Amino acid sequence: MSTPTSKEEPKSGLAGTATPPVTAAAGATSTDPAAASRAFSVEGITQAVSAVRVGRGYLWALSFAQFGLFVALLTPVFVSMSIKAEQLNPTSPETVVGSVLPFGALGALFANPLLGAISDRTRTRWGRRRPYMVGGVVVFVGALAWIAFSDSVLQLTLGWLLAQIAANTVLATLTASFADNVPEFQRGKASSVIALAQNIAILAGLYLAVYLVGNLPLLFIAPGVLAIIAVLIYAFVARDDLPTTTIKPFSWINLISSFWTNPIKHRDFGLAWWGRFLITFGTFMFTTYRVLYMQDRIGLSTKEAVPAVAFGVLLYTIALLASAAVSGWVSDRVQRRKVFVWGSTALTAVGLVILAHVDTVGGFYFAEIVLGFAFGIYAAIDTALIVDVLPDPERPGKDLGVINIANALPQSLAPAVGLFLLGIGGGQNYTLMLWGAGVAVLLGALVIFPIKSVK
Repeated sequence: MSTPTSKEEPKSGLAGTATPPVTAAAGATSTDPAAASRAFSVEGITQAVSAVRVGRGYLWALSFAQFGLFVALLTPVFVSMSIKAEQLNPTSPETVVGSVLPFGALGALFANPLLGAISDRTRTRWGRRRPYMVGGVVVFVGALAWIAFSDSVLQLTLGWLLAQIAANTVLATLTASFADNVPEFQRGKASSVIALAQNIAILAGLYLAVYLVGNLPLLFIAPGVLAIIAVLIYAFVARDDLPTTTIKPFSWINLISSFWTNPIKHRDFGLAWWGRFLITFGTFMFTTYRVLYMQDRIGLSTKEAVPAVAFGVLLYTIALLASAAVSGWVSDRVQRRKVFVWGSTALTAVGLVILAHVDTVGGFYFAEIVLGFAFGIYAAIDTALIVDVLPDPERPGKDLGVINIANALPQSLAPAVGLFLLGIGGGQNYTLMLWGAGVAVLLGALVIFPIKSVK
């Protein structure tokens, strides 16, 4: 397929500047988004690949939105849900965590690709991503309030299910907006920004828990208010241009296809999906039970475990910041993605195995540093690699939604598998659970090797 080439410089978007010609499709270049859109519309593609450099204003707004969303979403996963579980079932809180979190992850599994695909087809005066970002974050905060005041495991489960559906509505459209706005030559840098924001959010949530451990409703709701503010700022700053081509008629087949991208036809995309799935599966087998690990394996009380975990994540985040800040820039400079992704994934497996054999707080801190350094590299590069291998970069919402199944599905499976492994041999078998997590992550490193379209 050939694409008309124009000598006209692309006009700057919000906080953007004109850029040199970039690849718009295989074997084709264009600096005129309108011309590219007309050419691509022959195959039903809805929007030209962005060729407009994003500025600092966009990157700051993107990072703040990711930060706010993930403070609200991951604080329950890592801390407050365990505390809530102890209130509802003091004798066996791990069974509450292991049963509630999978239902929420199932909601995320369906919501993320579905809302990504629906947003691709949406045309409103406010754009196609913006309505779902704003509406989703409002519902999300309402669900967090429900969780905070729930007095039964059933209410906790239903509230977390709604929270995950709403949060993943926001996440799906944020990720699609990233693909809409950020050109290929800036994806490594922008991916690093997302990684830094998400992991600083984990640290912020843990330290918030240290101060609010005695006020559980506020611990759930306060991060949600921050999420509303952050997402609203991004929705105001980010461009949300509507495609100019005609929307194809609705069909249930198209809707069902929102959950599927052929991994044989799009082999590299399928391999990237499995890489994301396996590392998420392995890491969530541990992080879901992090606070309980410190209590059962290291022997700390709840009041001792929360600040110890918070300090461990502080070390994790410092190591992550150091590696993520450099690796995204280096990846763009050397034009390599794979070596960073598989190398960091393998190092994550090493960190999990270290955790399997430590029984002191100091050993836990060392393992957190290894895991943080590894995950900083991974998180900074993997999003860029995935966007690079999208089957249809003009309709990113659908395929990025499929990728996010690789985030949501293992979050559903990992707590249950982790609980099963913990129970082998009489209970609290963290050694077996962490070795299982390490093997899963190592397999995630291996599947990156056969990817051919990205160096």
